[in-house]
Amino acid sequence: MSDVIEPVSEALIERAKGSLGRRNLVFVGLMGAGKSAIGRMTASVLGIPFVDSDHEIERVSRMTISELFSAYGEAEFRALEGRVIKRLLKTGPRVVSTGGGAYINEVTRRHIRKHGLSVWLNAELDVLWERVNKRDTRPLLKTENPKQTLETLMHLRYPVYAEADLTVISRDVKKEVMVEEVLSALAAMPKK
Repeated sequence: MSDVIEPVSEALIERAKGSLGRRNLVFVGLMGAGKSAIGRMTASVLGIPFVDSDHEIERVSRMTISELFSAYGEAEFRALEGRVIKRLLKTGPRVVSTGGGAYINEVTRRHIRKHGLSVWLNAELDVLWERVNKRDTRPLLKTENPKQTLETLMHLRYPVYAEADLTVISRDVKKEVMVEEVLSALAAMPKK
C-alpha cells in the first residue's frame, strides 16, 4: 500500500461546493480533534476563506483564550464566543473552526444551523489526549487530572456534537485523507 496521497478529484470538489452553496462549513468537536488544521486545508481545497473563531476572539479582545478565561470566567468567554461566531456566519461561504465549547451553547448552535453546515470531527480519547497533552494552553485542562477532565468533557459534549449535520471520524491518518473524507461527506449532502 502506497503512502502517496492522490490529489482530491475536481469532481468531488465541485460536488462538495454544490452541496455547500452559500452556506458556511463549521467544524465542531473537542480540543485536539483537528478542527483548525482540517478546516484550513478544507477551505484551501474548496477555494473559500478560512477563519478560526478562537483566533478571531483573541484578535478582537487583544487577549489570549487563557487570559479571557482567567479574567472573566467561562460564562463571559462563551458569551463573547457566541457573538464572534454569529458575526463570522453572516457571510459565506467560508470554513469556520470553532472552539470545543462553542457548539454546546444552544444559541450558538442555532446560529450555526441557520447559516451553515456543521461537521463534527469525532475522535477517541487516546487520539485527543495524544494531541493535547503536549501543550498547556487549554484552560479547561488546567486540572489535577487533565486526561480525566478530557474524558468527562467527551461524555458531556459528544451527545450534543452528535446533532451536527455531518460526522467524520478524526484519527491518526494523513490530514489529506481527513479532508477528502470531509469533502465526501459534504458532497453526499443534498444541495441547498
